[in-house]
Amino acid sequence: MSDYTDHDKKQDMHILHSMGYAQELERRMSSFSNFAVSFSIICILSGGINSLAQATAGAGGAAIGIGWPVGCFVSLVFAVAMAQISSAYPTAGGLYHWGSILGNRFTGWVTAWFNLLGLVTVLGAINVGTYYFFMGAFGTSYFGLTDTTTVRIVFLVIITGAQALVNHMGIGLTAKLTDFSGYLIFATAIVLAAVCLLAAPSYDIARLFTFANYSGEAGGNVWPSTSGAWVFLLGLLLPIYTITGYDASAHTSEETVKAAHSVPRGMVSSVLWSALFGYIMLCAFVLMLPNMDDAAKQGWNVFFWAMDSQVNPVVKDLLYLAIFVSQWLCGLATVTSVSRMIFAFSRDGGLPASKALSKVSPKYRTPVAAIWTGSILAVLFVWGSSLVSIGETPVYTIVVSCTVIFLFFSFAIPITLGLFAWGTSKWDKMGPWNLGEGMFKLFAILSILAMVLIFVLGIQPPNDWALYITVGFLVLTAIVWFGFENRRFKGPPIGDEVARRQAEIAAAEKAVGEA
Repeated sequence: MSDYTDHDKKQDMHILHSMGYAQELERRMSSFSNFAVSFSIICILSGGINSLAQATAGAGGAAIGIGWPVGCFVSLVFAVAMAQISSAYPTAGGLYHWGSILGNRFTGWVTAWFNLLGLVTVLGAINVGTYYFFMGAFGTSYFGLTDTTTVRIVFLVIITGAQALVNHMGIGLTAKLTDFSGYLIFATAIVLAAVCLLAAPSYDIARLFTFANYSGEAGGNVWPSTSGAWVFLLGLLLPIYTITGYDASAHTSEETVKAAHSVPRGMVSSVLWSALFGYIMLCAFVLMLPNMDDAAKQGWNVFFWAMDSQVNPVVKDLLYLAIFVSQWLCGLATVTSVSRMIFAFSRDGGLPASKALSKVSPKYRTPVAAIWTGSILAVLFVWGSSLVSIGETPVYTIVVSCTVIFLFFSFAIPITLGLFAWGTSKWDKMGPWNLGEGMFKLFAILSILAMVLIFVLGIQPPNDWALYITVGFLVLTAIVWFGFENRRFKGPPIGDEVARRQAEIAAAEKAVGEA
């Protein structure tokens, strides 16, 4: 990074020191790497493929042709509003700090718990999606594997362990792999789109704008029977749930050069490019389908059914391999995001065993304990929740729906606080990436409205138990805060505490070899 001067480095460290933190992590991520880590977590080849049935078994072609851009815009409004805040406060675990600085200790603590719970369980969900893709692509046909809880957990232990090990070995290696992931996702999405178009029996463009209602039996019971308008709205969960994870750009702020400039750009551009390439890829896939009615009947198996029936076997397997690698790299980037959130929250004493979890390896300059703790928790979540069902729905499925809601809650809290804090003593200085007051407040209000929509859609059948789990978690959160944390948790350093930390900052930087 020849364009990263000593002046730039001093500026990055000055901003970090002004918030009361040491440069313990290593700044090795370029602007592209910061973009790539969010683009890799979004990974249109993961959520866009593994959750495809939410559209094809819902409102049909229009769920992609019209629903995908609408849903991507919902995600974009959060990213734009968060970008404004990230430019002013570029720290690891950004959301937690924003919630604290723009609000108070309580709002910061709640934001951290929502985000952390969402990240750990989403890591589990991403790797479970990778497992099911592997089983559909190679596991059964080439290796003769059968889907059992044991096989699933062993697979998760192997791939999550490998992701944690790479993260353990330094941000340099992780950044190289996520950079590669960015290019791989771009290339694979374009090749997949081209293959789909070449295999398409005809180019019935009108299919992309034709509404249907495949709820119930017609769509393999992906959605319970409901109205056409409602099933279209439910289909918005495909793009909304796929286009998330862009908060990773903020979580890696302390490892990104020129963070106040790079982080907001990485956040917004990762959403825009994912939306564009995802749209091209999914529209091409819909055009390849021999018949929408037959495709809807396949339910969750629609992707493999269509590829098996329309695409050359050798080409298909090569695409499957590229998609599988992309999905593994998606999990790798998510481990990075989870661990930085754990590290940042622990740095201020927000978690049990905070002292250990906030420790940075002098050799690798990574939060080793946070990396392995987040990875182990994700595997344990999948294992425990797979063993229990409520009615016919596994608890795992319900909790994943809840935790995506929790993730968006963690986005919405600091954005809402920023709406009211703008121009006050809490937020009187903007970063270099500045929308202006009017535009920020517009996107903040749109984010609040979008949060309401996501919450309403996320608690619908078959995930209606998500409402009770969400309310239960809120009650538990209140009990823990008022019973324990309100007296103990001090929050991030503010005011005089920042000045008092300067000697500790110098010692912490010396301990990890930061010049």
